[in-house]
Amino acid sequence: MRSKPNRLWWSALLLGWAFDFLFWKKAPGVNFTIYVLLCLLTGTLLLRGAGHRPARSIWSLMLFILIPALMTFVRLEPMTVFLSVALTLFLMGVVAVSYLGGRWLEYGLLDYLGRFLRLAGSMVARPLAFNAELKREQSEALARGEPTRTQGFPKVWPVVRGILIAIPVVAIFAALLASADLIFSQRLEAFIELFRLEDLPEYIFRGVYILAAAYALAGIFLHAASESSDEKLTGASGPVVPPFLGFTESAIVLGSVLALFTAFVIIQFQYFFGGQANIHLDGYTYSEYARRGFGELVLVAFFSLMLILVASAITRRSSRTERGVFSALGIGIVVLVLIMLISAFQRLVLYESAYGFSRLRTYTHVFMIWLALLLVAVGILELLQRERAFALTVLLASAGFVVSLGLVNVDGFIVRQNVNRTLAGEAFDASYLTELSYDAVPALAQAYRTESMPAEVREGLGIALTCLNGQQDGSEQLEPWQSFQLARWRANAIMRSLEEDLEDYQVIHRDWDYVVTTPSGEEYYCAGYGIRR
Repeated sequence: MRSKPNRLWWSALLLGWAFDFLFWKKAPGVNFTIYVLLCLLTGTLLLRGAGHRPARSIWSLMLFILIPALMTFVRLEPMTVFLSVALTLFLMGVVAVSYLGGRWLEYGLLDYLGRFLRLAGSMVARPLAFNAELKREQSEALARGEPTRTQGFPKVWPVVRGILIAIPVVAIFAALLASADLIFSQRLEAFIELFRLEDLPEYIFRGVYILAAAYALAGIFLHAASESSDEKLTGASGPVVPPFLGFTESAIVLGSVLALFTAFVIIQFQYFFGGQANIHLDGYTYSEYARRGFGELVLVAFFSLMLILVASAITRRSSRTERGVFSALGIGIVVLVLIMLISAFQRLVLYESAYGFSRLRTYTHVFMIWLALLLVAVGILELLQRERAFALTVLLASAGFVVSLGLVNVDGFIVRQNVNRTLAGEAFDASYLTELSYDAVPALAQAYRTESMPAEVREGLGIALTCLNGQQDGSEQLEPWQSFQLARWRANAIMRSLEEDLEDYQVIHRDWDYVVTTPSGEEYYCAGYGIRR
């Protein structure tokens, strides 16, 4: 980086300006995907130009980053978008801290923690330290009589001086040309209008955060160039904190938990395959049993996983027998927890049967599958004595969960499942569907166009489509290209194709409320109206 410092500063400054250009007063859409690509491409070219080539595993990681980065372009469902953005930023951080070494696949939990703390420190301190080091090297070169050239920020000042000299010169010629041509004069006035004094505070604020973003990005690039070689992994040569808990104590703790879980599973076993009949034997209704204990069982699964990981890290196991017994206890707990997850999953299915699908229930559905896979993987790693792989396993499970939400299309899934549930004889809740995002429109339209759909269900689907259509309020024409979103564009196209089918649904605006009158004369309140999608 020292050979071409100006390229570093200008690249960071251009990325800071690109952030403002893509995101200022603009909704998330294709802008996030473009900015991620710009950062990865600029960083790679900048570092390669300075002689820093990325490790082979970094290429595959950068390709994978594009999957969650695309979700803000493809999906509108809030949780999917939020988790995709969070995962993308985290993985970009992993690229920065392991760019040269590429040993992120071998990181433990402490490696991630330590390297991200150092990355945060580099974002704050490294640009200043880098510039100070350049000035010191220049001073030493001058003292030795060696020729030097201006490096770093000082080379910006000639540009600033040139701009200051050019402004009055250009202003004089512009005034003369404006007097000579009325059209040019109008265009010049429109251009000057962009620099209104009343907008000065906004311009100052935007300028400050552009510079702050550029400064932080410069720190990230410098960190990747000098601190990402991964010569030493935390705990690779030995544990950071030596195991301090004796095997006997740990075995008692794990054995007690195993015995408790065994008793619980034995008592609950009659419910696993008995269905609704066994529930009524104990006096519970269908929905009461579905609600009871579901959250607690999921928490038990999560804390059991934490117990196994912590116990594995702090327990002394000096002999092969002790290691075998510890692994057997851990695997036994994993097996029982998996059985409990089956019970929790059945409770969730019963709850969905009683009340239908919602976003929270769908998140939980997908989460439980990945939690079960994570538990299986932890059991296998414990058996193989591969504790360092726990962190990678958690990262892969988390990434799998986030990507699965995007692939499933949560809102479209809810529509399909609730329609199928209604066709099976359950009640249809059209009002909840009005709370969904435009991700639900393709599924709603497909069901609405099904000729065999019962009239009352079709009317409810028409209500949801009309409510969602009313929420755009012409936004597809007003959105800048930076906020272009595939799900919104597709939904708008489908809505236009359904205009004739939905013309019998009357739209009524009442202050902040939005009401749809159906062909049968019933009124429905659009629950999601006013929420930006």
